[in-house]
Amino acid sequence: MLLLDDFLRYVKIDTQSDENSSTSPSTFKQYDLLNLLKKELDELGVENTLDEFGRLYGYIPGNDKHDCVGLCSHVDTALECSGKDVKPQIIKNYNGNDIPLGDSGLFLSKNDFPKLNECLNKTVITTDGTTLLGADDKAGIAIIKEVIRNVLKMDKSSRRPLAVLFTPDEEIGRGPEHFNLALYKAKFAYTIDGADPKYISFENFNAKSINVHIIGKSIHPGEGKDKLINAILLMNEFISYLPKDMIPYKTSGREGFNHIVSIKGDVENAEAYFILRNHDSNILKKQVDDFLLAKEKIEKEYKEAKIELSIKDQYRNMIEVIEKHPDCKTLIENIYKKMNIPFEYEATRGGTDGATFSFMNCPCPNLGTGSYNHHGRYEFAVLEEMELMSKIVTEIYKI
Repeated sequence: MLLLDDFLRYVKIDTQSDENSSTSPSTFKQYDLLNLLKKELDELGVENTLDEFGRLYGYIPGNDKHDCVGLCSHVDTALECSGKDVKPQIIKNYNGNDIPLGDSGLFLSKNDFPKLNECLNKTVITTDGTTLLGADDKAGIAIIKEVIRNVLKMDKSSRRPLAVLFTPDEEIGRGPEHFNLALYKAKFAYTIDGADPKYISFENFNAKSINVHIIGKSIHPGEGKDKLINAILLMNEFISYLPKDMIPYKTSGREGFNHIVSIKGDVENAEAYFILRNHDSNILKKQVDDFLLAKEKIEKEYKEAKIELSIKDQYRNMIEVIEKHPDCKTLIENIYKKMNIPFEYEATRGGTDGATFSFMNCPCPNLGTGSYNHHGRYEFAVLEEMELMSKIVTEIYKI
């Protein structure tokens, strides 16, 4: 089965990105997969270009009377969990029991992950409990590869032109860097980077990041009264001023959050990195104001402390673009209806390269991959859902 073979081959390649790198791609090992994909496109006879920034563009000509529609997925994996030496487990005809993740002592349980209730008698692909799986977004890559094979079987006059883009560094928000619309050629596109195939997403978070750096004052603790300013304690106090319920553990749906990704420090210097997310840009602005207020409070109480906030925009909610370009919405809706597949709209609790592409003259909604629990050891994919998604996406190109 080519789709499964592709997926298993891709997830075994370590492609983790690096948020501390300034190169593009951020890690050279992402080229291991990019070069493989280029080789595979060459073998299929697909025109392609791998640019100096690690963006791989492909193009299949079709009937020029119809708009070119693009597909895109990213090659890198998340920072939260290792993507090295991935050992996928294939559970055929899943029977509903807890799934042991190798010898790690971890289990996939229906109690913890109710999606498994929908996977009875299907093929479930999991980790061995020591790494993530990398289905985000190598499931998307494998689906696109299957679509390419399907499109190449169509007569040129009866197919829509297809543009393909594989990007590095999506997980660190840099996938759209150096995006070349002239090379991509698509009027609009779809990222294949979601979860459940039944969801179509035209909406995503607005996103910012804030790095908090607190500079304290080190004095011998025995002589520290009214002098020693411990940056670690001030960081704890800073965090206490932020809304306590606006965290991923306590939010869902359209509720935004502040998520502390990392923290480090000593007496003189403490640093914490946050990502802020909200579908509503006005509420996101209020979240930023909360950080500014926390800074003001601490610097007012501790005159010799210094707090530096580095605030960066990451991406915006694509809905404002999609509403002005309804073609991409209408096309995919009609395909689901034609295939009698129920669908729902979902406001993605995340972001994709497509969110930024949408503001770069290429509207780009997000579709599912049939994979779940991304960014960790409990990640899994459902083969039958990946197959379904490849069939849905293939229909885009039939005219």
